[in-house]
Amino acid sequence: MTDVTGAPVDVLHTLFHSDQGGHEQVVICQDRATGLKAVIALHNTALGPGLGGTRFYPYANEAEAVADALNLSRGMSYKNALAGLDHGGGKAVIIGDPEKIKTEELLLAYGRFVASLGGRYVTACDVGTYVADMDVVARECRWTTGRSPENGGAGDSSVLTAFGVFQGMRASAQHLWGDPTLRGRKVGVAGVGKVGHHLVEHLLSDGAEVLITDVRQESVRRIADLHPEVTVVADTETLIRTEGLDIYAPCALGGALNDETVPVLTAKVVCGAANNQLAHPGVEKDLADRSVLYAPDYVVNAGGVIQVADELHGFDFDRCKAKATKIFDTTLEIFARAKADGIPPAAAADRIAEQRMAEARGR
Repeated sequence: MTDVTGAPVDVLHTLFHSDQGGHEQVVICQDRATGLKAVIALHNTALGPGLGGTRFYPYANEAEAVADALNLSRGMSYKNALAGLDHGGGKAVIIGDPEKIKTEELLLAYGRFVASLGGRYVTACDVGTYVADMDVVARECRWTTGRSPENGGAGDSSVLTAFGVFQGMRASAQHLWGDPTLRGRKVGVAGVGKVGHHLVEHLLSDGAEVLITDVRQESVRRIADLHPEVTVVADTETLIRTEGLDIYAPCALGGALNDETVPVLTAKVVCGAANNQLAHPGVEKDLADRSVLYAPDYVVNAGGVIQVADELHGFDFDRCKAKATKIFDTTLEIFARAKADGIPPAAAADRIAEQRMAEARGR
């Protein structure tokens, strides 16, 4: 069933009535000449302009794209709040296979839509978009980050994203085993693309035993060729069932923790770069019931947004890395709050973020 605009009713219900909604603004963008179909979602701008990447993905339908934009932008509100940034939550999705429809003209058209929001939304890279794409978008929109250094940007944000996840893992190890090192720990990384391959480097440098899997065989081969000591696993299903796994790091798309995967997880810790890892409300309790320590995704993967936010003020890598290092302390704070309140870490993280947004709204 659709409403008078043709939008699925369940999407509008999510937007206006669901706990997962509460968004301030959702913009549907279309440019027939270039084939652009995009959704820009602003969740909460109490702390400042919405900041979040642009995902370019072949969604099964428009409703799925809208739902993803809503979920991702909400996650950015919480991520930016806990990262200590003066930014709210925003996210955009472009519908289509980037390998087939991405063109310079389409990206320029998208840039004009972002610019029409007058700075309420600041965009960056995400799945399916890259630094070179942001350079093109920036030609039409000054509220664009994740650009190349040659064009006044900070470059690839996946470097600090991986660094932040590594800090979250160190904090998880400190909390669970009393020592902030991964030496001797068996860590499984699902998804070794833009972020995952940097994370593998950190883990190996720290002395971890690393297992990897990815649907893209070229990504697997790149790491296997560089590091033959890494174990390649056939797929994620096999990885999460591996005996003796200490940490599972989902680093691909969201929904990795669901009713099928949580019951068979062998890892004692889940800490990865993927956004929206919890498939639905309640999964965080399922993890806690199984004594699996969950490091909230939007906390540990905030290194990238810390980097692109800094770009707006004149990028300084050392300053960004220092901020990303604090993810270690923030993660420990969340674990301590969870223990004190008797709630899962994901709920504790939400409470801390919501408190910051509420205080900003009341200023």
